[in-house]
Amino acid sequence: MDDRTENQPAPDKQGVALRYLCAGLPMLFFGAVLVHVVSEDHARLWSALADVGLSLVGLVLMRWRRRWPWQTALATALLTAFSTTATGPAYVAYVSLCTHRRWRQFVPVAVVSWLCLATQASWGGFTQATVVSLVTGTTVLGGLTVFGLYLRGRRDLAASERAAALAAEREQQQQIERARLAERARIAQEMHDVLAHRISLLSMLAGGLAYRTDLSAEETRAAALAIQENAHQSLNELRGVLGTLRSDGGLEAPQPTLAQVDALFDEVRAAGQQVEVDDTITDRDLLPTHTGRHAYRIVQEALTNARKHAPGSRVRAELGGRPGEGLCIRVSNPTTFGTPAGPGGRLGLVGLAERTRMAGGTLDHALADGRFVLDARLPWEAAR
Repeated sequence: MDDRTENQPAPDKQGVALRYLCAGLPMLFFGAVLVHVVSEDHARLWSALADVGLSLVGLVLMRWRRRWPWQTALATALLTAFSTTATGPAYVAYVSLCTHRRWRQFVPVAVVSWLCLATQASWGGFTQATVVSLVTGTTVLGGLTVFGLYLRGRRDLAASERAAALAAEREQQQQIERARLAERARIAQEMHDVLAHRISLLSMLAGGLAYRTDLSAEETRAAALAIQENAHQSLNELRGVLGTLRSDGGLEAPQPTLAQVDALFDEVRAAGQQVEVDDTITDRDLLPTHTGRHAYRIVQEALTNARKHAPGSRVRAELGGRPGEGLCIRVSNPTTFGTPAGPGGRLGLVGLAERTRMAGGTLDHALADGRFVLDARLPWEAAR
């Protein structure tokens, strides 16, 4: 067995009372024997009183069995060589020592206890009663040893169960924290997709007002109204994204899918972005909702990146696919050297790659013939 020991659990009041009760029962038994002996031979009164006095000393020593376990067990064991009633405190102290499971301590104490038992049993000479006392005492001592080790095993089992429960609780807390972080990342991605699109439109419209000096009053008013409308849409979409943070179990606002992509193209054209669309998707109604939602966000973010990195250039968007073949999205725009990417440069591509991965697809981007080409492929299983 392991020779190491751990801090024993502190007993409660009931546990302390139980231990003193276990020590008191043998004292009462041997005390009754002493009363009978004294009643037969009054000359043994003083030896009987000394016997009981030593047992009371053993009871007092039991108070230190947790602080000095082997010292207390050894001291109470030595008392049994001169006192039969001291066997109660000695047995309790010995069991307490066994629960520490230190072989190099309780084995010597067990030997000393047996020798003290033999000494006490042989005070009147070696008789048949001596043999019975030795056999009985040896059996009791062995049983106490097994019982003490059993108690330690039960305590170790309870400690391991508590540790397993704490580990399970920590794992559950970690899973909850991971879920929270994943949800925050999802919300951050939604906020990036929504706000980057809207703010880039506002930037384009505001830039037109700042640099165009040939606009009529009506055109200026139309541009201002477009800025106002996009700002209003930004607030509404921001509220919709932040609504997912609610903890009251409310339903989230419906997210746009590929069915609203034409409205997206009209919106960016109205803001001044030049977009050429080639849409050859067949059986659009069979596209899964979650795939359509990811596809919409991919197109939206690709248009936003084109406005940020190649403002004023013509963007070409190609959409194609059918059930069983997958959905293909290609967005390309001329490369404009020397144009700063602005805050968050290249983070859009990171978000696009992550969203495509979440949808089970792949994303590639490259420079070809002076154009930046973004290719996304999403799975689209055939209808059964």
